[in-house]
Amino acid sequence: MRKKRSRQTFEHVEVIDAGAKGKSVGKAPDGRVIFLSNAVPGDVVDVMTTKKRKAFFEGVATNFHTYSDKRTAPECEHFGVCGGCKWQHMAYEHQLYFKQKEVENNLKRIGNLDLPELTPILGSKKQYFYRNKMEFSFSSSRWLTQEEINSTDQIEDRNALGFHIPGMWDKILDIKKCHLQEDPSNAIRLEIRGFSSENGLPFFYPRKQEGLLRTMMLRTTSIGEIMLLIQFYEDNLQQRELLLNHLKQKFPEITSLQYVINQKQNDTIYDQEVLCYAGRDHIFEEMEGLRFKINAKSFYQTNSEQAFELYKITRDFAGLTGNELVYDLYTGTGTIAQFVAKNAKKVIGIESVPEAIEDAKTNAANNEITNVDFFVGDMKNVFSKEFVNLHGQPDIVITDPPRDGMHKQVVEQLLHAAPPKIVYVSCNSATQARDLAILNKKYTIVKVQPVDMFPQTHHVENVVLLKKRV
Repeated sequence: MRKKRSRQTFEHVEVIDAGAKGKSVGKAPDGRVIFLSNAVPGDVVDVMTTKKRKAFFEGVATNFHTYSDKRTAPECEHFGVCGGCKWQHMAYEHQLYFKQKEVENNLKRIGNLDLPELTPILGSKKQYFYRNKMEFSFSSSRWLTQEEINSTDQIEDRNALGFHIPGMWDKILDIKKCHLQEDPSNAIRLEIRGFSSENGLPFFYPRKQEGLLRTMMLRTTSIGEIMLLIQFYEDNLQQRELLLNHLKQKFPEITSLQYVINQKQNDTIYDQEVLCYAGRDHIFEEMEGLRFKINAKSFYQTNSEQAFELYKITRDFAGLTGNELVYDLYTGTGTIAQFVAKNAKKVIGIESVPEAIEDAKTNAANNEITNVDFFVGDMKNVFSKEFVNLHGQPDIVITDPPRDGMHKQVVEQLLHAAPPKIVYVSCNSATQARDLAILNKKYTIVKVQPVDMFPQTHHVENVVLLKKRV
């Protein structure tokens, strides 16, 4: 028999900080930290705990005695249920403050690093409608509100097209309007939902693994191109073409209309065949005169306008004169490599995903960039002493690893290669701090620049310039 979870209540808790994963922080009477999901620093609240650990509690604010002056009214009607934009209730200037504070705390506490004065975080001009890629899930058994559950009325429409409820793999919140991607994103999504429901196209039911419509992905670019990819579970030609033909006629502005038939247990498409139904099998993005081809499986920074600012900071930190050999680790589709190439003698990009390297080579050729070379393979295996001996000692290394940071062998090889400068771009300052602590054997941190790529969330990018000590 499952042990009944014991809950505790704490009254008049002052919320004092913002913590990891977008949660706010208070303290229990015994001094233990309480992580709260629905409060803002400055609130004074009563708390009901949901989890108890040796060092902390997790809980929710059940009553507000004082509302923080850092609060603002959320824009989205789905805020508080949808888990996508957890900081909408905090004014943007305060979001930036806590993001910068997190970067500084991680570098000092985790890395135990001596830091120069941090450059103020670069905020995003767009605080809403800034994403160029969104993915939505279908469900024939949508998440019900408490009012719907309590109601005696018969619920006719259980279909949903939206986002997973946090922590619930099989429950989808039906989204009326999302504030993350510019139109026609909402119009396309709502048309797909309405047309499919009206024409009896079955939405996916994950518990039974049945239904036609599984997921949809929308990608947009700053030059007005649109990619729509619909993932079908059942292979029903008549129903599939009914929807795709309707979308083709209703939204002629769609540049690339594609689909996948995926009958796996999970909905990732990276091992699936993507089929082009209408238009091109790719779209283009442009940045500072460069043109980048993006297909359904390509990685591209999700906030295009702020990515441009991030890359400019990276190039500025590198301080290129035109004579340098640059290594770009975790190059992805080679966006940074090509962005800095005109200021370098040569750029070498390394990436583990073969499709990304193919995209990088194609984009470089299309952009007529001849001083870049791309190599594919596991970073810890490719970036070796032998590789450096063969391709040359780097003058500058730019590294932009995934959230887990760099493998320890990669960090050790960086120390061995010992370039005069390293520019470390990170989407996770905690793992960045861990790596910087190892690099601290030979390097001094010269500049630190946080960049906000994702307003209304706790996520923050950080760029660090390191110089080798003489």
